[in-house]
Amino acid sequence: MSNNILAINPGSTSTKVGLFRDCDPIATNIIRHSSDEFSEFDTVWEQMEFRERAVREFVQTEAGAVEKFHAVVGRGGLLRPVEGGVYRVNKQMLLDAEDGYQGEHPANLGCALAYAFAHEMDSKAYIVDPVSTNEMADVARYSGHPAIHRKSLSHALNLHYVARKVADELEIPLKDSRFIVAHLGGGISIAPIRGGKIIDVNDATNEGPFSTTRAGSLPTVTLAEFILDSNLSYPEAKAELLKNAGLLGYLNDYDGSNLARKIEQGDEKVTEVVHAMAYQISKEIGSMSTALQGEIDRIIITGGLTNFEYLVDKIREQSEWIAEFRLLPGEFELEAMAGGVQRVLTGQESPKTYPLS
Repeated sequence: MSNNILAINPGSTSTKVGLFRDCDPIATNIIRHSSDEFSEFDTVWEQMEFRERAVREFVQTEAGAVEKFHAVVGRGGLLRPVEGGVYRVNKQMLLDAEDGYQGEHPANLGCALAYAFAHEMDSKAYIVDPVSTNEMADVARYSGHPAIHRKSLSHALNLHYVARKVADELEIPLKDSRFIVAHLGGGISIAPIRGGKIIDVNDATNEGPFSTTRAGSLPTVTLAEFILDSNLSYPEAKAELLKNAGLLGYLNDYDGSNLARKIEQGDEKVTEVVHAMAYQISKEIGSMSTALQGEIDRIIITGGLTNFEYLVDKIREQSEWIAEFRLLPGEFELEAMAGGVQRVLTGQESPKTYPLS
């Protein structure tokens, strides 16, 4: 018997929704939201009813013939640190998502939306591989200062999905696989994945290469001087580093197609900045390769920026000596969520219980 699964992925400018029969997409949609629509909300959590209406319109339009949903799955957000896997939504998870246990993020709404629709549909609510997935080796948690610990906040859902996909392609058991996966999007996550576990990863919000709008890793003392000299409050400093830096800060533009056109036209500044971004990504790939002692089945490049050919070509030039590349352009969050729940519904995997306080 087939399983009908509704997948919901709330993002900063959209809500992605998919109807799946087992792992096969029946209908998907990216519901775009303008900044004006969000202007009336002071917090992400206040967007709940707005997002719920958008998802309900999709369900009413696309799922009229579906008699029963066997599961509803939402994107897992900045929750408590947990190992990867499929989790049933419970009250503690909902409380932590609303409180922003590790920060505010649209993905925090994923479990709440899944719970709301599962309740209406007399179904079960799940999340898969939340942003707070933490499988890091103990040695990787050290930062260099005893008061500061490295966090594992990454694009874990897509990282796990593409690692599983490429292991299947290569006919390597997941437990024996060794990959470096670089997710290149609005944020960048680069991880060594051994045996299906993310044993290290840069915190995509404040470590690693600079991205479209994020600064990534910065010289620490110089950063402290900059914040003090600029007399920035914490919210102002956070905005400066996460929303006004990276490609946007250097070029006042972060659209890959625009930048590719400027490079073709010979714009030296754009060429240099994008090359610098590729250089930083390549350095992070090289650094993470040490966690696998150089024994790597593939370097997997994924995420929206994988379509930016000039960027990927520069990364390849500097990194392919480490291992063969496999490109998987785009993001596969909806597919990853449906696939995780399908493994649970078919008994291949057991659902995990989210920690109770």
